[in-house]
Amino acid sequence: MSRKSKRKQATQDAPAPQAPARSGGISRRSLFIAAVAALLLAFVSGALFYSSEKAQAAQRLAAKNRELLASAHSPSYGNADARVHIVEFLDPACETCAVFYGHVKKLMADNPGRIRLSTRHVPLHQGSEHVVRMLESARAQDKYWEALAAVFAGQDRWTVNHRVYPERAWPALEGLGLDLERVRREMNAADIAARMERDAADARTLGVTKTPEYFVNGRPLPRFGLEELQALVREELRSAYQ
Repeated sequence: MSRKSKRKQATQDAPAPQAPARSGGISRRSLFIAAVAALLLAFVSGALFYSSEKAQAAQRLAAKNRELLASAHSPSYGNADARVHIVEFLDPACETCAVFYGHVKKLMADNPGRIRLSTRHVPLHQGSEHVVRMLESARAQDKYWEALAAVFAGQDRWTVNHRVYPERAWPALEGLGLDLERVRREMNAADIAARMERDAADARTLGVTKTPEYFVNGRPLPRFGLEELQALVREELRSAYQ
């Protein structure tokens, strides 16, 4: 037999290559995917637990300090006997406060006589304390809510890039039937300063660090958002008027 024939015969007789045998265990790829899934599950569970704990802690704090929310000196709008009470900590220079204000008023309009709103002032923007004084002084003339709506509506004219220009806010108060000279005289009165300090102290005690901050029948929002506020109000309405 020639060398060529021998090589051909040897090739034909050689066993066919075989795939490596699979072990009965899990492959490395499967182990990696399982490990990643476990880490993601742990992260999501931890985030949900943290959010739940944070919400529960805020509720405990609010329940402990419920009297701080229902301050007798706060401006109040709506039926005094309403079973749902929204307390809002706001800054007149806060853009989100201005946006949410209309939604809160709509909630009240959609549920006549069932919701009461109280406001607390937290002037976090530098210079907005002057506008708070203007609002408090307008309140002495029974024009607080009109003044608040007006300064919110004209906010873009007296607040620019989060900087407050108090003198530019005065035109917003024109046409409301206010004695503006009296507002200027009384805005620095001691009783107004005392109310502002009370709001600031209560906000610190309740852990309010941003605006707007809402409490509905003493319950804080589980997390901030318009839908969350609407859902909490609806829940309290069902509980109070079922």
